[in-house]
Amino acid sequence: MRMLVTGGAGFIGRWVVKQLLLDGHQVWVLDNLSNGRRSNLEDLESHPNFQEFVEGDIKDQKALETLFRNKFDVCYHLAASINVQDSIDDPATTFANDTVGTFHILEAAKKTRVKVVFMSTCMVYDRAQHPTGIAETDITKPASPYAGAKLAAENMVLSYYYAYGLPVVVIRPFNTYGPFQKTGGEGGVVAIFITRKLAGEDLHIYGDGKQTRDLLYVEDCANFVVQSGYSDKANGELINAGLGQDVSVNELAILIVGDESRIRHIAHIHPQSEIPKLLCSNAKARNLLGWEPTVSLQEGLAKTEAWIRSTRNL
Repeated sequence: MRMLVTGGAGFIGRWVVKQLLLDGHQVWVLDNLSNGRRSNLEDLESHPNFQEFVEGDIKDQKALETLFRNKFDVCYHLAASINVQDSIDDPATTFANDTVGTFHILEAAKKTRVKVVFMSTCMVYDRAQHPTGIAETDITKPASPYAGAKLAAENMVLSYYYAYGLPVVVIRPFNTYGPFQKTGGEGGVVAIFITRKLAGEDLHIYGDGKQTRDLLYVEDCANFVVQSGYSDKANGELINAGLGQDVSVNELAILIVGDESRIRHIAHIHPQSEIPKLLCSNAKARNLLGWEPTVSLQEGLAKTEAWIRSTRNL
């Protein structure tokens, strides 16, 4: 099939592109490189099915109109502003990128009947209330403009399914980590901790460190993203993806550095937007897509550390 990946030069986007190429599809990438890096695609652009990298913005309607003339089968829409603190400091930029940009993608897709897989976030939820974790039917709580913009975009995406019959899927991956993730910014706790460990620096934990995360290895996440685009059964659905087990940030730090004396607790930069317990119920993804994670936390941490070591020539 003919696939477009917006944000395809980003952390998760890069792995989605790789999986699509491995599955034999023709792939185009749209990215404005505000978050992504062209270097993330270095080993993929030589693939015979890699069609084109377009440096452009999802808010540029004329650029989208031109790009969508390629008659894609699926648009995997990952391009977004993703930093919670940035959204608090500058909500207008996050809203413009995550909500308005998504609207322009939907308009382009509607004209050419392209299926849209919209990447949302687990940050739209309130804390996990049940031992089985957060299900898609659980309440949402937009505790940051980032979460609010993503929820607004989700509703727009689903409205195109109901109003126009456009095939769409809304996906909510939990805390994704692995090779090619930046060591700064939101969601990079694993990369940040490992980088600081290798540099001989202390690990800094916001708040008391009792907050938990459901950490999903990036190749498992990319496989989930791709599968949601392949499946007609996913159309019109909201679907979570996570490992299905959580770990406190304190426990994660010990797993990574192995030395409590190297852990420091510091004041939280946005406590009002912190989710105390993130644990994913991935039952719907298992039942609907036949998807399940294959990489354990311990294995994923080892793979990620090996990659970071390789980039630092350690």
